Amino acid sequence: MSAVTKPVDLVRLAIDEVVLVKCRGDRDLRGRLHAFDEHMNLVLGDCEETVSVTETDPDTAEEIARRRTRRIPMIFVRGDVVVLVSPPQRTGA
Repeated sequence: MSAVTKPVDLVRLAIDEVVLVKCRGDRDLRGRLHAFDEHMNLVLGDCEETVSVTETDPDTAEEIARRRTRRIPMIFVRGDVVVLVSPPQRTGA
């Protein structure tokens, strides 16, 4: 197994694994990591996007929180929107 000396090494070890990516704008992506670069641009396959939105009811002025999800077969994520990349949990044997 390769040594982890920098945080980006954890991302490198997660290639071809399912990762969670938190993005700006209350957007989460969970998908298989196919590629990344030094700017944290990512290519994810078989991805599920979850977006949290807050809407205001026009009649009551009450705020309503909703979560919307959609499936995306392949997506390129620009690195400047990435807040966090969570690699898969590894258990020591």
